[in-house]
Amino acid sequence: MNSNTYAWHAQFFDALGLGSPGHWMLPHRMRGEIIHYPYLRAPNGEVGAFRYELTHRRHAQGYELLAANMPFLRNNLYLGPLRDALPRNEEEQAEYDALRVPPLLAEDLYGNSVFHAINGAVGYGFLRVFGPGERPTFRDIAILRVLPNDLPTVAGVISLVPQTPLSHVNLRAVQDGVPNAYIGNALEDPAISGLIGKYVRFEVTTAPAVPDERVDGRLGATWSIREATAEEVEAHHADRRPSAPQTPTRDLTVTAYKDLDDIAFADSDAFGVKAANVAAMRDFGFAAGTVPDGYALPFYFYDAFMKHNGFYADVDALLADTDFQAEIATREAELKKLRQRIKNGAVPDLMATQLAELHAEFPADTSIRCRSSTNNEDLPGFSGAGLYDSYTHHPTEGHLSKSIKQVYASLWNLRAFEERDFHRIDHKAAAMGVLLHPNYSGEKANGVAVSDDPFYGSADHFYVNAQVGEELVTNPSALAVPEELLFGTGEKFATVLVQRSNLVGDDERVLSEAHIKTLQAALRTIHTRFRTLYAVAEDEKFAMEIEFKVTAADTFSVKQARPWVY
Repeated sequence: MNSNTYAWHAQFFDALGLGSPGHWMLPHRMRGEIIHYPYLRAPNGEVGAFRYELTHRRHAQGYELLAANMPFLRNNLYLGPLRDALPRNEEEQAEYDALRVPPLLAEDLYGNSVFHAINGAVGYGFLRVFGPGERPTFRDIAILRVLPNDLPTVAGVISLVPQTPLSHVNLRAVQDGVPNAYIGNALEDPAISGLIGKYVRFEVTTAPAVPDERVDGRLGATWSIREATAEEVEAHHADRRPSAPQTPTRDLTVTAYKDLDDIAFADSDAFGVKAANVAAMRDFGFAAGTVPDGYALPFYFYDAFMKHNGFYADVDALLADTDFQAEIATREAELKKLRQRIKNGAVPDLMATQLAELHAEFPADTSIRCRSSTNNEDLPGFSGAGLYDSYTHHPTEGHLSKSIKQVYASLWNLRAFEERDFHRIDHKAAAMGVLLHPNYSGEKANGVAVSDDPFYGSADHFYVNAQVGEELVTNPSALAVPEELLFGTGEKFATVLVQRSNLVGDDERVLSEAHIKTLQAALRTIHTRFRTLYAVAEDEKFAMEIEFKVTAADTFSVKQARPWVY
């Protein structure tokens, strides 16, 4: 049916000459729909499946009639139980088995698909395949065999393994406005494999549909790729980069660490946005333990450490080196050497004394999580997700400066350097603060949530990914599929389960109803309070992204909040 010609199915039925709209409602008629999933890998191994739904319960007859009249089928026709009849259909599974009518449920769709549009955009670049440890550049359309924990700026992403929408890889794609898709059979598809080693134009479009138990919300998503000219690539990347240099603000007047309760939202210029936002949430009225207790180190410590060891001079030498500027392999090798020197650097006496005092603030047997908090991440328009590293300082590791220096060194990760360089950010003006709090261990679940629905575009919904245990949503392993949820935004709300986690049983959920209720209320509060703090008008688009955990003690905790980058 072409809905531009016939607005709804009754008109189309009548146009076929099969009776009036009322006639097709008669009980002897079978009504339904057929949905083609061109990128779904059917159980028989074929890519492409057909899923039909009937309002009549003569499923076996319907299956035979459809199969007889669809000669292009390859044993890839499945029954899609209707949403309102799903409980009954589950009870009648034995009947389906006896009739040999294979059902295809909503939770089957994601895991068997070879294509998901993760971020819609257009990119131009050099199409290359990357394995573990290999580094793409900002001009590459990267075909990733595995999802890396760190990814430099790229022109686009095709992953051969599934991704989560809130993974660090996709957050970088969203921030940089580049196309990102899982295409599991990319190397077998000649449309893609035939262009490897050439300049290409790669486009991903995403569908605006609101998913429910009956519909794959990614229907309508597409990808396209063609060969491009070097001139097209050059023009595209010239438009992507800022035209003027950028100098991030750093306040070096704060010379001592502070308790989070003594840090205000406006203190981000001295401690970094991550630390300041966590500190701000401690004043939102959440239950004790929801936001971690802790401390933050100011940018002054980092600056004093770099000056004390002469590391700024080392940075100047690298930036003046033509080989360093021209070759990514040289940049990677030289930055690795710089990071090692930073880890081995001497700590100024004042800093060493304060770190010892800070360490003593924690109980002796506490493992302390030391988290990066810079002046060029977690900002409106620039998330910086995954650029820097955090470390856990265990009781047996001695002076706290060991882990602090590791966090400082991560300011000079290749991925962080490339991102700053692409955005013309002054490297020497970048500064590292550190957020410190007791380490989480043995958590029951973790996840990421956005106080909007940026992936399906539905109104008045929050979007959530959650996973069991310590299997991260932000950096998932290759085969881990998270629980995907949509919540209503009001005090009374409904929850839509978009997909189940593949790490729990068929009837199990990652988040309990109690934790869903707590998370939804927290998102509402965080969204409202930060909108005010960031002075965003009600008619302007705004959302917050949070990382959360369900602790070993079964309590809900928010570990981070930052503005969502549209």
